Amino acid sequence: MKRKTHILLFLIIMISVLSCMKDDELWENTKPEINTPYKGLYVINEGNYMYGNASLSYYDIESRQVHNDVFFNTNSLPLGDVAQSMVIRNGLAYVVLNNSGKIYILDANTFEYKGKITGLTSPRYMHFISDIKAYVTDLYGKSIAIVNPQSKEITGSIDVSTSDNQFYRHSTDHMVQFENLIFTNCWSYDNQILVIDSDTDEVVDSIQVQEQPVALVIDDFGKIWTITDGGYTMNGTTSTPALIKIDAETREIERTIYFNNTDHPIELKLNGAGDRLYFLNSDVYTMDVITGSEPELFVESPYETVIGGYYGLAVDPITDEVYVADAIDFVQQGVIYRYTSNAEPVDTFKVGIVPGEFCFKY
Repeated sequence: MKRKTHILLFLIIMISVLSCMKDDELWENTKPEINTPYKGLYVINEGNYMYGNASLSYYDIESRQVHNDVFFNTNSLPLGDVAQSMVIRNGLAYVVLNNSGKIYILDANTFEYKGKITGLTSPRYMHFISDIKAYVTDLYGKSIAIVNPQSKEITGSIDVSTSDNQFYRHSTDHMVQFENLIFTNCWSYDNQILVIDSDTDEVVDSIQVQEQPVALVIDDFGKIWTITDGGYTMNGTTSTPALIKIDAETREIERTIYFNNTDHPIELKLNGAGDRLYFLNSDVYTMDVITGSEPELFVESPYETVIGGYYGLAVDPITDEVYVADAIDFVQQGVIYRYTSNAEPVDTFKVGIVPGEFCFKY
């Protein structure tokens, strides 16, 4: 009983200390000496929702060394709750933290904390229009935030509220750019691709697709590709999942490849030349964007169910090597599998909890 009392007292003290800390006050610590070469890969580990255990892993592509939890180990500062995505610009890495409602900024080479952007609702992805202007999409907000990365301030917003669905807003997500137009997929309980004029910061058009477009890329020929999961339920989908090709200039749908209603495709990436697609549908598939061929198996998943541990995907823009993130049971450390462009295994390494996104550093 006495031992339990001591443990309880210790926990109360620790909770009190942690609750009194400001999230941008860095603890004193000895920073690890990590040599970060020009060529590296960040793995963005979501962590578990409401647990605040998101983390960053850094992988040295040449030496195959992996360094986990580099942000905390460098700054003694927890990354936050649900790390959604990351983008690098001018030597700075911007880490979008969905449930924390903020963006942490760090030195892309040293992992050192450089500031943050706050006041966001549930940010998803960040897209730079210029050095002083960027868009930040949002899952639950009724607008896309316009931020100044240099001043770290929200400078405006783009209204995406709507009365067409029960949530009165579009859940904006990934972004791709064609000339001055920004396209964003509306993922959660939605079926739209919004078109935004980056000169006027206004929604100027929308494209209706299948239910729940989960990803968005633009190839080297001005064609936008989105993949939809169909609004997945335990008994199947509410609409047929599909891979959809859209002409960015005319905004017309040019091709639709339908999956089975029991499928649950996620993730969509391009190779460095922008002429080959990769996506997850339990297994990893690939497809040439020019020939009009059908998707073909690239790597088979070890999971028997559609909703397995394969959760993230990336393609090296220089070597075309493919990285697959396996969240396993979404509780323990995830695993990354590295393959050549011919699907030959190269490396396997452990990262943080729920690896979902990647960011190459070149």
